[in-house]
Amino acid sequence: MSEENTDSNDTNTPLRSPQGDFSFPKKEKLTNKKLFEALFTEGKSLHVFPVKLIYLPSNFSDGSRVKVAVVAPKRKFKTAVDRNRIKRLMREAYRLNKPLIFNNIERNFAFIFLYLGKKAPSFDEVEIAMKKLLDAFVNKESHEKID
Repeated sequence: MSEENTDSNDTNTPLRSPQGDFSFPKKEKLTNKKLFEALFTEGKSLHVFPVKLIYLPSNFSDGSRVKVAVVAPKRKFKTAVDRNRIKRLMREAYRLNKPLIFNNIERNFAFIFLYLGKKAPSFDEVEIAMKKLLDAFVNKESHEKID
């Protein structure tokens, strides 16, 4: 009964699922205002209704490979409750599908996910669009890398 599980006692290692890391830590959140503005002016975009992806290759000093921001428009969704729910759904869909990106890209990127729909979505709608969007991004990046 004196066996110790060293993995469960080590507080320095993050919790990981068997399929990979599904966390969304603070260092992966896009907070730099200049980079945020550069994404809107210089970034390339893809969209799969109701989500649009704006991305830009970047270098980060903290060692993260991807930084992400999520936006829901105030013009279409007047109450903060609705905007926050949409942003939560998009962050969760990204978090569950981010291994699609991390396993298939080599450069560092900054992302903004914009919600384009006129009504509040279900999680299934957002997740399907997110998967298609991330697949399209990986395919486009792998083709640009070859050229």
